[in-house]
Amino acid sequence: MDIRHATPDDHNAIWSILLPVFAAGETYAIARDISKEDALQLWCDLPKATYVAEDQGQILGTYYIKTNAAGGGAHVCNCGYVTAAAAQGRGVARAMCEHSQTEARALGYRAMQFNLVLASNAGAVGLWHKLGFETVGILPRVFDHPKLGLVDAHVMYKWLEEG
Repeated sequence: MDIRHATPDDHNAIWSILLPVFAAGETYAIARDISKEDALQLWCDLPKATYVAEDQGQILGTYYIKTNAAGGGAHVCNCGYVTAAAAQGRGVARAMCEHSQTEARALGYRAMQFNLVLASNAGAVGLWHKLGFETVGILPRVFDHPKLGLVDAHVMYKWLEEG
């Protein structure tokens, strides 16, 4: 698997991965009916960098890095990850998260924070913990899940520098 910067040529493949996830409304606080143009602006244009995970010409996942807060908080980045349904369980999310930490350091970030990891997304919570992220807070009933109703979310954080 190769992880590289996304290009405009990747936009259709990225959209095909994002669409079912956003439409399901079960993991991201993004309008379920978001347009392709708005989704690609959010995922590809606004972040500092966007990447795709590719294997033999097939895009298996995508992630972005963006600054989490301005001013005194600008040393902390935020990332979002989506794996194609057909590629789930193949280590794509782990590879993208590990890659994102290296890229974040190269971009000058000193820490990474995930603002809204739903408690109902046990796979993500477990993986992020395995990769060294700490749950630093729980936001009660912060997300209206279409199947589960109001669910809690974790705020997760990892210091990226040694020491």
